[in-house]
Amino acid sequence: MDKTRFLMIGGFLGAGKTTTIARLARHYCDQGERVGIVTNDQAHGLVDTASLRAQGFDVGEIAGACFCCKFDELMAATAALGAEHQPSVILTEPVGSCTDLVATVLHPLQHLYGDRYTLGPLVVLCKPEHGRKILGRSTGHQGKMGGFSPQASYIFSKQLEEADVIVLNKIDRLTATEQTELLGLLEERFPKKRILAASGMTGVGHAELMQVLAENPASREHALEIDYPTYAAGEAALGWLNGAVHFSSEAKPWSLDALAEGLVTHISKALTLAEIEPGHVKVLASSGPATAVANWVATDAPVELSVASERRVSTADTLINVRVHGDPDRLARFVQQSITTVASEKGLEYQRGAWQTFRPGRPEPIHRYATPDG
Repeated sequence: MDKTRFLMIGGFLGAGKTTTIARLARHYCDQGERVGIVTNDQAHGLVDTASLRAQGFDVGEIAGACFCCKFDELMAATAALGAEHQPSVILTEPVGSCTDLVATVLHPLQHLYGDRYTLGPLVVLCKPEHGRKILGRSTGHQGKMGGFSPQASYIFSKQLEEADVIVLNKIDRLTATEQTELLGLLEERFPKKRILAASGMTGVGHAELMQVLAENPASREHALEIDYPTYAAGEAALGWLNGAVHFSSEAKPWSLDALAEGLVTHISKALTLAEIEPGHVKVLASSGPATAVANWVATDAPVELSVASERRVSTADTLINVRVHGDPDRLARFVQQSITTVASEKGLEYQRGAWQTFRPGRPEPIHRYATPDG
């Protein structure tokens, strides 16, 4: 039996992992490969999973904790993707606040399942806003690094330190000068790393990224040196919200795109006024086969309609995912206020469904291998 190529695309919250994975998956499909995808989140109801499935991909989801804490579930999900036709490539998207992936996921996978999978290099995406704020050492409100506590910034830095390949993503939003500046910051901090520039949205740089993913990873003889109390404190500083809301109206049909974009816009305004640093805000609105996705990833970034449906509807189901550096109870109030405001503005009725708000718990990996041999 041919081995499946196992690829992991990591990065901090809002780095553009889902958009990048979708583009990579389309490239592999165009080359005749069979592709499976596994997403990961601390809670159920993930916009990324629904968005990728709406694009026709075979997607498994691991919810409730990071891959490292759900290793057996990750292996079960990858096996399930091959229940009918074994994928030749599996793309995996870890939680945006997760690090130490080599020791807790890739080394154990190589040791325990090396007869089934070959590993590609660990690719970590860098969001320009975080690169500028955290690597550039700029301070945000309350003196935090770019709005994030030192502990949360520690996770971001460790993700890049662990990577085989760092990709400065979203360069379509950068000027040539900004791109040069950010690449310089990355090269200064990580002089031995392979660093690429790309855009998951436009595809710029993806030909080179595909070539890199075909290569064997660098030797991983040593695990990442990481302070788990600091890592846990960084996770605990974050507020998480996943919610589902059904909207409807008996009046004339309304824009599905405007609903998704309106929700993200109101949430972004509330968070900005409260000086709460976002990791990302994502809303997926669907009605039958029509899907719209809007997102916001940083205080100095615009709200984007990343997937447009161009449909008018009378009912819609929405998934709302918000990750911030702040209190989840305050976050829940802002999101609820935004839902109420949008419904009132558009003359819609709404009904809340599943709803989760929390701070991520301390990472408790199932395995931690210092080397591929255990």
